[in-house]
Amino acid sequence: MQFQTTKMSERTSNKRRVAGSYAMSLVSIMLVLFLLGVFALFMMHARKLSNHVKENLGFEIVMNSDVKEANILRLQKELDAMPAVKSTEYITKEEAISRLSEDLGEDFLQWLGNEANPLLPSIDVRFHADYANNDSIAVIEAQLLENTDIKEVYYQKSLIDLINQNLRKIAIVLMILSVVLLVIAIALIRNTIRLSIYAKRFLVRSMQLVGATERFIRRPFLRQGVSQGFFGGLLADLLLAGILYWASKRIPDLVLVQDTKVVVAIFVGLIVLGVVLAWLSTRAALDRFLKANLDKLYA
Repeated sequence: MQFQTTKMSERTSNKRRVAGSYAMSLVSIMLVLFLLGVFALFMMHARKLSNHVKENLGFEIVMNSDVKEANILRLQKELDAMPAVKSTEYITKEEAISRLSEDLGEDFLQWLGNEANPLLPSIDVRFHADYANNDSIAVIEAQLLENTDIKEVYYQKSLIDLINQNLRKIAIVLMILSVVLLVIAIALIRNTIRLSIYAKRFLVRSMQLVGATERFIRRPFLRQGVSQGFFGGLLADLLLAGILYWASKRIPDLVLVQDTKVVVAIFVGLIVLGVVLAWLSTRAALDRFLKANLDKLYA
């Protein structure tokens, strides 16, 4: 009776040890994938923010004073049809006066007396992010200036060049950091699973001694590794979803730089990455202990 009680106690202790080892590995994988997900979301928002900044760059097409409104509207339609153009806005002479008066805080017309409105009609143009650079804008500017209805095209070349240079530098830094973080994540997940299997190395040897094939031995370990990667990625996704929800409540404008498709891709990618890394790490660790001699098992 005492022997059976002792045996049951040992089984309970082993089950707790196995469950504890599984839980620790799962939490470790979840935290690593969570950090990767946070950085991926940060990169997504940084990219969307940079595109938002670029798409607010553009130029102003100033028309001649005697140009007909029909010609301006026709030009606006031609601009809207261009692949580089995101949006256009036609500003009449009256709207220009109204905006100037609003900016100055007083009626601009009262200073003119009997003089005619000196402001000219114009079209504000905004470009897609890929075209918001001086080279692309210069080509479009040259084409537009061939139109005799246009007096001039105005945009801040130095500002556009400066913004693009700074955004490129930020993109390079983020790319380097992402590679470094990915390498660290792979190393951490690999070491976590390796330690988990190291604790069961004598079980692997016992299975070998009773004649189990390598494929038979690998199967439960690989299944456990895949489940750890899957649930680790799933838990990381739940944490990220909670952070996104909290951030969207605290910063409503954050929705403007979010891309639902990219967010879903990040969530799915974390689960896939967790499964793949866990499977590869488990396979590599198992192969090491399957081929190790008895002395190395005690190392």
